[in-house]
Amino acid sequence: MGDVPDQGGFRTLNRLRGIEWDADWDNAYFHVISRQLLMREYMRRAALWAKFYSAEEAWPFLDITKYAAPELELPQSLCRDLNEFLRTRMVGLVKTTCAGAVRLAELRAQDPTTGKPNLPELYEPLLVMYERGGDFMRDNSGALDLTGVSFRPGTMQDYLGDTPIVTVRASVLDALDAEGRTTFFASDTGHGPVLRRRLLPEGEERYEVFSDRLKWDTTGGIHTQGKGAEGASYAQVSPSEAARIIEAMMSGPAAKRGG
Repeated sequence: MGDVPDQGGFRTLNRLRGIEWDADWDNAYFHVISRQLLMREYMRRAALWAKFYSAEEAWPFLDITKYAAPELELPQSLCRDLNEFLRTRMVGLVKTTCAGAVRLAELRAQDPTTGKPNLPELYEPLLVMYERGGDFMRDNSGALDLTGVSFRPGTMQDYLGDTPIVTVRASVLDALDAEGRTTFFASDTGHGPVLRRRLLPEGEERYEVFSDRLKWDTTGGIHTQGKGAEGASYAQVSPSEAARIIEAMMSGPAAKRGG
């Protein structure tokens, strides 16, 4: 395959080059919810790929091409540019996954059957996470530090599920992120609207609803006991569940009317 600068591994490398890798803590903190969910979605996908290609010992931060196609050779110019990028910008787990993303993109350009028919795009959630606030690190205790939140990843078995943890759809991710500490609520029907309570840095509380208008509007306090303003009781839900409901709303009749 010839060197095509906007295809395969070249396209992914150019995408990596466009990321703001230098720590912008404000940006990372603002996107803390979506970044954590994207990391968990990457680990879910990595578990599926690792199981399929017998790479369990390398999970979760791996270059899957070493298992899927150890004989892979990158085009000379791509190999040179990738090595330069990794040498000047990347370290540790981030370096491994960036190399894996470029190499897998090139492998799939050369052999489109790689990972087919059932494996999801492996590195996309991680690339989107990088784009929404930079890199991450693993501390001495084994926890993952995403800037603004840290958590222990658990085991590969915890992630071997077919249900996505979060979409990589930008509009849904944007709807999850906001300034302050956020708690989500939803009706006991499991459908919209979604409500959230935000505790802002200065101590102010804000209550907002994501309704059929497909945007957050200010609302009154959230009634988690009895009945809320919409005639249904509300309970706290995880950010992943809030994302699922918001995505369904964005794909439903209200979205079609808005379009």
